[in-house]
Amino acid sequence: MTSTTRQSPAQTVLVPRSRRVSRFLLLVAALIAAVVASTWLAVSIGAVPVALPQAWGIVADRVIPGVVPQTWTPVQEQIVWEFRLPRALLALLVGAGLSVVGAVLQALVRNPLADPFLLGVSSGASFGAVLVLILGASALGGLSLSAAAFAGSLLALVLVYMMAQRSGRLTPSRLVLSGVALAYLFQAAYSFVLQLAQSGRAAQQVLFWLMGSLGGARWHVLPLPAVVLAAGVAYLLLQHRPLNALAAGEETAVSLGVNVNRFRLSLFVLTSLLVGVMVATSGAIAFVGLIVPHAARLLVGADHRRVLPVTALLGAVFLQLVDIAARTVNAPQELALSIVTALFGVPFFLWLLRRRSVDRAVSVQ
Repeated sequence: MTSTTRQSPAQTVLVPRSRRVSRFLLLVAALIAAVVASTWLAVSIGAVPVALPQAWGIVADRVIPGVVPQTWTPVQEQIVWEFRLPRALLALLVGAGLSVVGAVLQALVRNPLADPFLLGVSSGASFGAVLVLILGASALGGLSLSAAAFAGSLLALVLVYMMAQRSGRLTPSRLVLSGVALAYLFQAAYSFVLQLAQSGRAAQQVLFWLMGSLGGARWHVLPLPAVVLAAGVAYLLLQHRPLNALAAGEETAVSLGVNVNRFRLSLFVLTSLLVGVMVATSGAIAFVGLIVPHAARLLVGADHRRVLPVTALLGAVFLQLVDIAARTVNAPQELALSIVTALFGVPFFLWLLRRRSVDRAVSVQ
């Protein structure tokens, strides 16, 4: 008679969990490698060609002088170190920031269509930034560009949230329509401000920047978005349990002891800060916060402890590749980033609308 060995419940649970952890760590490692590879590619491609080994050598020599023999010209070194590398790093930061905001907004309002651009948050931030760029800091009481963009994004998010409620509850269809309406309102407002600009060329440059551009990336621009992104993601990871509960529904969150109103307020402030800082450095880039969080959930599920880091890394790689395409497709002219992201975002948005789950969400009264 053959004997059978029965596994304890702990063993049957721990084995699959360890495999999930291993797959998650492997995925994170692969995404980090993709971040490094896309950055390396970004600093090599441009009007002045720089071979991949030369680009790596320039960066390594700047970090540790004399570590590699010099095979590049001073012009190539200036282009890579002063222009392309800061731009590549800013693309990583902005892509990660907008993607994380999209993931949080989708959990906050329980709507798969939520996105900082579609909800008007990016347009609100753009309005605040344009006021400072065209009228000067004195127009908003001395606020800096990032502070004005933060104020505009917070105002837009609060207005959308207030307009989307019906009988004290969020209505998905009202949320999307309110966001679209406010986006048009803020766009009309900053278009009016642009018409007041005394220099038509300056207004044209600001308008191009508003559609998304990383052309102004320099080393001194990077610290603020880097610090805000790191602090924001760290806070969200610490709050992954209440974020999961909120995504499951307000009743579930309350039953688990989450102070929903206070937690929502903290998320409003954090997402507005992230959007404001990112828009102040790169303009309003559409659809990044819509596409990337859904791709992350397809890979790792709905637990925000895994969704947030994967979303940040995927968003960084995605915008990095978008920026490379924007610089090279119509070279030497540069495309606005929103033009490229719209090529992916619009079909993805239409696909989401056709899904039965979204149709049911939008039909909620």
